[in-house]
Amino acid sequence: MGRPDLKSQDTRRWQKDPHLKCFLELLDHVLDYLRSKNLDMYRMSSDIAPYATHPDMPQFHSMVAESNAELRAFGAKARDYDIRLSFHPSQYVLLNAPNPELTRKSIWDLSSQAEMLDRMGLDDEAVMITHVGGVYDDHEASRARWIEGWNLFPEHVRRRLVLENDDLRFSAADVLWIHERTGVRLIFDYQHFWCLNPERLDIRETFERFLATWPAGVRPKMHFSSPRTELREIKQKVTPKQREAAKAGKARGKSKELLKAPIKATARVKTVLRPPIWTGHADFTNPFEFATFMRMAEGLVFDVMLEGKSKDLSLLRLRPDLLRFAPDVAARFGITAEEAMDDEKQLDDDVDADEETDVDEGRVEAAE
Repeated sequence: MGRPDLKSQDTRRWQKDPHLKCFLELLDHVLDYLRSKNLDMYRMSSDIAPYATHPDMPQFHSMVAESNAELRAFGAKARDYDIRLSFHPSQYVLLNAPNPELTRKSIWDLSSQAEMLDRMGLDDEAVMITHVGGVYDDHEASRARWIEGWNLFPEHVRRRLVLENDDLRFSAADVLWIHERTGVRLIFDYQHFWCLNPERLDIRETFERFLATWPAGVRPKMHFSSPRTELREIKQKVTPKQREAAKAGKARGKSKELLKAPIKATARVKTVLRPPIWTGHADFTNPFEFATFMRMAEGLVFDVMLEGKSKDLSLLRLRPDLLRFAPDVAARFGITAEEAMDDEKQLDDDVDADEETDVDEGRVEAAE
């Protein structure tokens, strides 16, 4: 988002024959930007090989193999720049669905993404991060069914797949239970831990257990984000009855409804204000929360993947914030005053935050 002129996706529809090679050409320039800003990790879109696993479009199924030379070159450049790459498959990849056809399709998707990472020549730090999935009215059975999906994976998928605790259905204790039965590596998500921890696990002890699921010589990763705190603005239709009441000067909306502005007599839409949903990701990272966590995690070694809605801008803002408010934490990351000044200058461009839903947000319907 710090370089809105850089495209990262080939948005053409299938009729125009989009291809993985086109995505890699675009992402090649993204790598250059990341290096210029000392951004060491990049989460690639799970859609960089469009329609590669679409069951009704076999003309795209050989796309990954056809791009072998381009994938190899892209991976070599990422390694040369020391940029760690990963995928976060979409919310439609579900390994514990009661429908075996959906599980089969999910395994196909993951196999394709693991193949791309393999063809890039990346080591075991290049991972695919997924969630347990839906509850389907039976938490215990759904948790156990994920293990059945794991047992169907080819080896190259197991090598890449890591499992994350989520914010609504499967807690840190749940994914630790799955790890004990599969050996799958775990990603600790800080915000999700606070949203869902019915077992009341201790954060430091739990974090250490997550890090211990990674093999020696492979640096573990964790997710960090702050919750949204602003009022949500919800657009709703104005009913004829409400318009009539507005004409008579008798109504602002439903009883106890908080509106951004009074309803006008000619209004067709009203803006209703609602409290924040704490599972939502904020645009930027709260530096005080982050510094507190890092001090709690003193002595542990891991990568931090920021999940701010403003993407790279979240890190560009956090670095000067840490230098100002938590110089001890800034020193741990090697943040310099010169780098922080450059980051603040970058943010003077007044780039807006991303409006798209984060991969971890707003997807309850996929798990019901």
